[in-house]
Amino acid sequence: MTDRQFVLGVDLDGVVADFARGLKPIAAEWLGVPEASLTDEISYGFAEWRLDDAGGYDALHRFAVKERELFARLPPLDGAPAALRRLDTIPELRIRIITHRLYIHWFHREAIQQTTAWLEKHGIPYWDLCFMRDKAAVGADLYLEDNPANIESLRATGHETIVVVNPTNRHLPGPRASGWAEIEQLVRQRVATWRDGA
Repeated sequence: MTDRQFVLGVDLDGVVADFARGLKPIAAEWLGVPEASLTDEISYGFAEWRLDDAGGYDALHRFAVKERELFARLPPLDGAPAALRRLDTIPELRIRIITHRLYIHWFHREAIQQTTAWLEKHGIPYWDLCFMRDKAAVGADLYLEDNPANIESLRATGHETIVVVNPTNRHLPGPRASGWAEIEQLVRQRVATWRDGA
């Protein structure tokens, strides 16, 4: 048996936090349109919401975080906090949150404070919190990710990645999970395989 832990790299937005659902009412306010007029069938960057008509995604993102505390108010995806708490009871497992929330200059303090407050509010366990764009550089045995470009980049460099399914990544091959019941099962299976080989 090894003393090394199995590191689970967990993205936040679209994996633990329901980013699109949380951003949608703020986007409707920003655009001055009814929330119901904004489709849930989105691509990465929300082009379907016609954000270029109101300054683009970066302008909305800045407003959402600075003026509406987006990262502190996002709803969690169904079952995510409880599943992570159950996974955290596996002795060999180390949960490492890896997020690219430091997306725009000069509001990093707000992004970090809102993120840590949100994690504590929802009782989400973790040992490491990494704000990084290059998620492979952090080092994990298994990644949970929804961003298509990140998934392809991680897999291209040999990093095992579970696709957390949403409208932006349906074209990507498995392993895939449509919800946290499936994610938890896949993670447990992978940790068991790792344990047997250790």
